[in-house]
Amino acid sequence: MFYDSKMFKNVTRSFASPAVLTGRARGAASSRWWHGLRRCRRCIAGWVLLCCAALGTAIPFVSPAHAQLPAASSALERRVKAAFLYKFLGYAEFPSGAFLDGASPVTIGVFGADDLAAELARAVAGRTINGRPVVVRALRETEVQAPMHLLFIGGADPVRVGRTVRQASAAMLVVTDCEDGLRQGSVINFRIVDERVRFDVSLDAAERNGIKLSSRLLTVANRVQKGVQ
Repeated sequence: MFYDSKMFKNVTRSFASPAVLTGRARGAASSRWWHGLRRCRRCIAGWVLLCCAALGTAIPFVSPAHAQLPAASSALERRVKAAFLYKFLGYAEFPSGAFLDGASPVTIGVFGADDLAAELARAVAGRTINGRPVVVRALRETEVQAPMHLLFIGGADPVRVGRTVRQASAAMLVVTDCEDGLRQGSVINFRIVDERVRFDVSLDAAERNGIKLSSRLLTVANRVQKGVQ
C-alpha cells in the first residue's frame, strides 16, 4: 500500500474538501484547505531550495512556491538531483559497521549517469557529511558490487536497473531514476511530477539495507511505500 507522508495525511484529514460543505462552513473550510495546501507546497519547495542552496546551485524556478522545474533543462535537472543526493545522506542513519573508523569518507557511487557523477563531484568538493569527507565515483557495471554508502543507478530501463540493484548487494542507500525503481529494490526513486523533481521512498528496502531514514526526509517525499505491493 502506498501512503502519503505525514504532512499530506494531516492536510487530507484537517482540510476537508469545501465541495461537501455549505454556507459559512464552506467558506471557513475553503480557507483552511487552501492554507493547508499552500503549507505543503512551501514545505516541499523549501526543502528543494535548501538542498540546492547547500551546494550553491542557482535554481531559476518560475515560482518558489511551486518549485517548478523547466522541462527542457536537463542540466538544471542534474543539478537538482545532485543536490538531493547530497542531502539524502544527511537524513540517513547508517549501521555501526558502515565506516571503518571516524575518518572514513562517505562514498557515493554513480552508475549509468556520468554527467550526474561529474556534477555531483564538483558540487560536493570540499564538503562534509556529519564531519566526514565525501567521495564520488563514476562506476562501471563490474564495480557496482563494491561497498558504498549511496549508489545512484541511472537509466530508465527497469530490467537493467533491477539487475544492477541485485548486483549491488553491498550498497546501502540505493537511489534510482526509472518508472518502476522501488519495485526493482531501490530505497529512493526519483520521479518528475508536474515538471518537478520529486522522489518516492521504500521503507522496506531501507530496513533491508540497514538504513534508518529521518522523518524529516519522509515528510517531503512524494510517496512513502510500506508493505508488499
